Amino acid sequence: MPVNTHAGDQHRPPFDAEAARKLREALGMTHAHVAYGIWAAYGLRISPSTVASWELAESSPTEAELTALAGALWCAPAELLGAPGTLREYRLALGLAPADLALAIGMDQGAYERLEDGGRWTGNDRQAGALADTLHLPLPALVRFTGQDTRLTELLTSAATTRWQAYVRPVGKLVPLPKQRIQDVLQGLHADYQATMTASLNWGGGGSADASGKAGQAFLGDILAEFWKRLAP
Repeated sequence: MPVNTHAGDQHRPPFDAEAARKLREALGMTHAHVAYGIWAAYGLRISPSTVASWELAESSPTEAELTALAGALWCAPAELLGAPGTLREYRLALGLAPADLALAIGMDQGAYERLEDGGRWTGNDRQAGALADTLHLPLPALVRFTGQDTRLTELLTSAATTRWQAYVRPVGKLVPLPKQRIQDVLQGLHADYQATMTASLNWGGGGSADASGKAGQAFLGDILAEFWKRLAP
């Protein structure tokens, strides 16, 4: 099962302890074999008891240790991770070092590492495209990592509450998908928002503006997730 590490330790990725154990056992290796493999190939001195503690979810490997463990177990780092959620986890899943990824997308390494640590995206559209291609990012993740999710939420909110047609082009600039798909989703969000507001006013004939406002706020509060859900194939 994935291990949750201390929130302040940004360099310990989520670790699937059960997967590590199963991979080791499938290879017929002991904890000592794994520890030796990590030292021989990567120069990291890890004790057999540390390997055992990882598998028991008592502790978890650092980024460098996870990469070495994957090498010792003849697997991709992604097999020892849960579903990636952060930019660092997407990079680790592919076994890329920060310097290699920064080079691949044409970004200064320091700027990229600040981005991983929660900094603001400072790249251009070409670099964003290269980031998506290199890390195989799904579109929602790319929008989030490049800091566009707040702007997209604002556009979706306006599309639902005013004239949705005016927001097809702005949304399309952030979400490079066929125009017709974006139109269909925006039109649907607008229609459903208006229906929610109307229904909350008419519930049992005793609706109120306050109830309508709360229903509308709830709809808009989830509008970004709903947008991605409706865009999914």
